[in-house]
Amino acid sequence: MTLRVAVQMDPIEDINIAGDSSFALMLSAQERGYEVFEYHVESLTLDANDRLFAECAPVKLQRIQGDHFAKGELQRLDLGKDIDVILMRQDPPFHMGYITATHLLERIKDETLVVNDPANVRNAPEKVMVLDYRRFMPPTLITRSSDEVKRFMAEHGAVVVKPIHGNGGKAIFRVPDSGDNLTALFEVFNQTWPEPHMVQPFLPEVSEGDKRIVLVDGEVAGAINRIPGEGEFRSNLAMGGSAEATGLTEREQEICDAMGPDLKRLGLTFVGIDVIGGKWLTEINVTSPTGIVAIDKFNGTDTAGMIWDAIETRAKSNVGT
Repeated sequence: MTLRVAVQMDPIEDINIAGDSSFALMLSAQERGYEVFEYHVESLTLDANDRLFAECAPVKLQRIQGDHFAKGELQRLDLGKDIDVILMRQDPPFHMGYITATHLLERIKDETLVVNDPANVRNAPEKVMVLDYRRFMPPTLITRSSDEVKRFMAEHGAVVVKPIHGNGGKAIFRVPDSGDNLTALFEVFNQTWPEPHMVQPFLPEVSEGDKRIVLVDGEVAGAINRIPGEGEFRSNLAMGGSAEATGLTEREQEICDAMGPDLKRLGLTFVGIDVIGGKWLTEINVTSPTGIVAIDKFNGTDTAGMIWDAIETRAKSNVGT
């Protein structure tokens, strides 16, 4: 099957190809003989005839950092007529610009397959969708009130505070059970973000790793265990964490089995979930999941190929080919 693929992403010039999942997907697409285009969300235009356009550049890729791509001339493409598959891969933050892009892409859903499904990405931000699976989560508070956090800490002790629409481990703070600086921290959080924030007990098990499990069309594709760097409790690779090979615990498999059918039904083809201590589900990543390069390195798998197999199946159904 030959596909014309447009990737809505951050500038390709800035990516680190050693671990970037978007680059791995694009390179895999090229190896399959697909035409691959890059475009930026800022170039989306819905015209007076309700056609969605973007300024797209054809790209050729190679695994040489610093010389990893070549771009052709920009082309104004009708994303409904000229493209078969769109990968929505720009990083959060999940703000109104991101949400608006999902609304625009949703308008072409009957013509072009968008991965992940834009309506369900919009309805499933990382730290909100996960609340549907509270039975697998640590106790979790969503609030803008430091007084509510104090009541929560009286029961659970030290906590971790996170922006509810953050990404990559940024702006995650640990507050000791003494509550030092909690009020000041919430002043900063409330001034910076208009939405409530996520608060969870600090899980000491994080020192042993925070597992990223990738699911493709609801099925487990693989996992890595991310270990925090020295002096850190955040294990994100972008925050200096390191990766190691791992399998799934019985509890982690139970979590995946519980959510897998939902992910497939919702058109969330490429999803990464985070689990601490072999049992505590903390996030469901659907906007721009990562981790497939490290998983394939340790396991000798081809997760990008698995994702494209799933996309091909959906694309055939989507366009009736």
